[in-house]
Amino acid sequence: MTRTIQLTLDINGHSHELDVEPRVTLLDALREHLLLTGTKKGCDQGQCGACTCHVDGKRVLSCLTLAAQVEGRQITTIEGIAAENGDLHPVQAAFLEHDAFQCGYCTPGQIMSAVACIKEGHTGSDEEIREYMSGNLCRCGAYNSVVAAVREAAEAAR
Repeated sequence: MTRTIQLTLDINGHSHELDVEPRVTLLDALREHLLLTGTKKGCDQGQCGACTCHVDGKRVLSCLTLAAQVEGRQITTIEGIAAENGDLHPVQAAFLEHDAFQCGYCTPGQIMSAVACIKEGHTGSDEEIREYMSGNLCRCGAYNSVVAAVREAAEAAR
């Protein structure tokens, strides 16, 4: 018999009750149990960044984070960063402006990392942006556009 635990997760400002196995990752809780599919499953090993979301304002790889570890903490996914009135987050708008995506699979993780990169103050140069965004892989190679988008969003935030 499989043992389950009851969790309450605060995701994008909403409380969600879950009954899951203790080993369920935050990524699987989001995608499989709550149908929040914006956070992507790429490598499932913490190497690609497609599953990046925020916990208490800091970026985490949700494929390496157990759902039970984040109970009682504020979780933000790509679905939760737009303004309440539906306006895009400035980073989302910059990604569109700079065509910082091709296939789009890595884009949610890239955007979540970019938001954190700006908040952390790691946007002093293109090299610094590249360094702090290096955990997010793009198979299409849209890196120059990603850096330009992060730079523009960071300048607008100043």
